[in-house]
Amino acid sequence: MNKGIIAIAAVTIAIAAAFAAIYAESGDGSVKKSAVSTKISPVGSTQVLAATLTDASGHTQAMAQWRGKTLVVNFWAAWCPPCREEMPAFSRVQEKYRERGVQFVGIALDSADNVKAFARDTPVSYPLLVASDDGADLARSAGNTTVALPYTLIIDATGKARYAHLGYLAENDLESLLQQTLDKQP
Repeated sequence: MNKGIIAIAAVTIAIAAAFAAIYAESGDGSVKKSAVSTKISPVGSTQVLAATLTDASGHTQAMAQWRGKTLVVNFWAAWCPPCREEMPAFSRVQEKYRERGVQFVGIALDSADNVKAFARDTPVSYPLLVASDDGADLARSAGNTTVALPYTLIIDATGKARYAHLGYLAENDLESLLQQTLDKQP
């Protein structure tokens, strides 16, 4: 058998296994919510803050506009059930912590049309940017080596990545990580 075919098959199986481990279906058809701690890339926050993306309307948005704020960057897609499930809670936490200098930003690894449709059906209180396929490289640079979704990165006001979380992030866990980040800031 060709070594190239074997290598492709091995990579495909590894990706499928990682995805299945994170988003396994329970017996009743619901998505099991599990999470994986990930190692934060030391350059990840720098590349995220240097990114320029578009919103669903096609307007250019520089991530640098939020420098100096505590950023909660959520990589997501409209086709991802755990992503859609956690977004209403993310909106509530955004509203609760807005006055403390916290800014949430959703980066969609999806099309602008899908993001528009999602935002119409499920309004959120923070910007939703579109990275399409380029978002995979940005997610990898931020420590998400498998590019599985959802993936949440918390960057403090100095630009340092403090926490990374792969998988569904419950509201109370998000608030705990956010509070720890705010407590560490000067």
